[in-house]
Amino acid sequence: MAIHINNEQLLFHLQGKNTSYVMQVVRDGYLAHLYWGKRVHTYRGSNKIIYMDRGFSPNPDASDRTFSLDTLPQEYPAYGNGDFRIPAYQIQLNNGSTITDLRYKEYKLYKGKPKLEGLPSTYVEDENEAETLELIMEDKLLGLTVTLTYSLYPELDVITRSVHFNNEGSQNLKMLRALSASVDFRDDEYELITLYGAHNNEKNMERRRIVPGIQLVDSCRGASSPQQAPFLSLVRKGTDEDQGEVYAFNLVYSGNFTAQVQVDPYRNTRVSIGINPFDFSWLLEPGETFQTPEVVMAYTANGLGDMSRIFHELYSKRLCRGTFRDKLRPILINNWEATYFDFNAEKIEEIAVEAKKAGIELLVLDDGWFGKRDDDNSSLGDWVVDQRKLPNGLLDLANRICELGLEFGLWFEPEMISIDSDLYRKHPDWCLHVEDRPHTLGRNQLVLDLSREEVCQYVIESVSDVLASAPITYVKWDMNRHMTDIGSAALPPERQRETAHRYMLGLYKVMEEITSRFPNILFESCSSGGGRFDPGMLYYMPQTWTSDNTDAMCRLKIQYGTSLVYPPITMGAHVSTVPNHQVGRITPLETRGHVAMAGNFGYELDLTKLTDQEKEEIKNQVALYKEIRPIIQFGKFHRILSPFEGNEAAWNFVSEDQSEVVASYFKVLSQPGASLRTLKFKGLNPDYIYKNVETGELFGGDELMNAGITLPRIKQDFLSMFWRFTKHHN
Repeated sequence: MAIHINNEQLLFHLQGKNTSYVMQVVRDGYLAHLYWGKRVHTYRGSNKIIYMDRGFSPNPDASDRTFSLDTLPQEYPAYGNGDFRIPAYQIQLNNGSTITDLRYKEYKLYKGKPKLEGLPSTYVEDENEAETLELIMEDKLLGLTVTLTYSLYPELDVITRSVHFNNEGSQNLKMLRALSASVDFRDDEYELITLYGAHNNEKNMERRRIVPGIQLVDSCRGASSPQQAPFLSLVRKGTDEDQGEVYAFNLVYSGNFTAQVQVDPYRNTRVSIGINPFDFSWLLEPGETFQTPEVVMAYTANGLGDMSRIFHELYSKRLCRGTFRDKLRPILINNWEATYFDFNAEKIEEIAVEAKKAGIELLVLDDGWFGKRDDDNSSLGDWVVDQRKLPNGLLDLANRICELGLEFGLWFEPEMISIDSDLYRKHPDWCLHVEDRPHTLGRNQLVLDLSREEVCQYVIESVSDVLASAPITYVKWDMNRHMTDIGSAALPPERQRETAHRYMLGLYKVMEEITSRFPNILFESCSSGGGRFDPGMLYYMPQTWTSDNTDAMCRLKIQYGTSLVYPPITMGAHVSTVPNHQVGRITPLETRGHVAMAGNFGYELDLTKLTDQEKEEIKNQVALYKEIRPIIQFGKFHRILSPFEGNEAAWNFVSEDQSEVVASYFKVLSQPGASLRTLKFKGLNPDYIYKNVETGELFGGDELMNAGITLPRIKQDFLSMFWRFTKHHN
């Protein structure tokens, strides 16, 4: 077993290949956190907790002023009994008080990993891949049982955590806070890394020294959001891509979240993460339960690159699911930037003809094919084909595309409703709203109330009807506004603050049902690009449109930052026209191609308007990507130069057996008097001889990693360089 338990000391040691996580029940049933870090063979308590009298730290035992919950490193802390730090949970009783007191009751240990009811989570395919420890806590006065679940993937050094509340008492309990994990560190010598951004500017990396007080990232938008990601990591000073300790936390959830770090007056650090308690409560009646989302926690002593590869391995193989998890993803052309809403069947077919000539495999029909959708003012919710644009229907167009030898894909925005729609005219109360308050619009649309069963069923059936009507093999599932006026006509007053979380449970139910009905359709999630790029979405849809911003230079940062947590196979990355529609920049087609080849490759432009030279270049790009696609989508990814730190970016991919290498280098602006640079590759086999596919030159893997390749001096803005190496056989 990888989880070791000392029953006499009630000490729990989760031992991975390279990490250890240790907890112990201390006096009177409190659950203390003792250690998380590099693997220790046997934990014997060398770093024992020193109890001392701290002024203004209260004591549960009046005879012992050295013991205080305010200074005890805990696993799932409460508020009100002496700990003034951020609590992991908080519950309001019928008398209005919020004091609870969880004490250890018992534990359960078993192989494998349980599913979370109604929520996405990582999983196992064999029970030997993981072990699970359940620590059962109770508040006897309330009849409240709280189960802390820890699942360990020992080979990956990953621990997942979640919490299950069960009201076994006789009174109603109102949950005001229910976080998924809390970890207390005994020092504050860390830097905090988070991912922030905006629409068209997602997943920027922010790194800063933690200081006394609270540092917090969150979302109260009803989505994980492009503004802040449900991720944080603590790293030691000097930690870089290749060395240094990293403690990482990622919430498997797509709604409102909080992820925070608190440094107390004694330089201890508390990290907590889970559903955002802002505007949240949950009424737990006798006999009812509540399950928190899962948190993925990863530790490594080998830098951010190793942290990323841990997440990449877990998410690509044990979070993503379904037919396409292990399949090569198709190269696609999307008509959005080519036509926007202004198209007909003939125009789409013209684009498809050129796509086929280029070797592209899938055509995706984007927004505007349904209702009377000539702009973004109408028709969301009316999933009926607009016969003005497609007079012979969707089946006819899909068949015409398929007869050309391409697959056919379709855009939806199923979670939204337009005021100008038949659905709204029939069911005006189906949107999120507060009675007697005017609507707040976003992109001229409202959000459907997926906390309601009848609304969920409408979405399931209306989308399924379309998907069953034609040979559709790909769906782009979009979500283009955040929640406002959060209220539900179907919930009583005491449950109104449950609406946002109930929405997420409804959405997950809808996605589970639709993706299960259509297992041979590749679903890609989207939220105006990367606005909901999170592990919760990947559980249902194995790839996400990384950003609406397709400018190659912007994408260097967006894709680099996204790769901190998410594998390249999950990232949609397209070549678009120039001047770029988002920023107006003109970049070489070669550079646009090399940037987009670092993810799921495709195009978002009008192929019919390109020159013969551009069409030939695209044909060559498509052919190249087909050759390297297995390495990009299933190999190991290594970041080399960060676009957040300078004028350059670089990365390389290495096949699983280390026999093939794909590398890219990018320079944003040409500089006067620039130094000559060498680029050192990563992750190669030092004992292999590698052949440059283009030049035939031979180099040792150790040479390419340690001496590197000298970059030629080229006076050009927005420059890209590209290499392919294969193992040389004598």
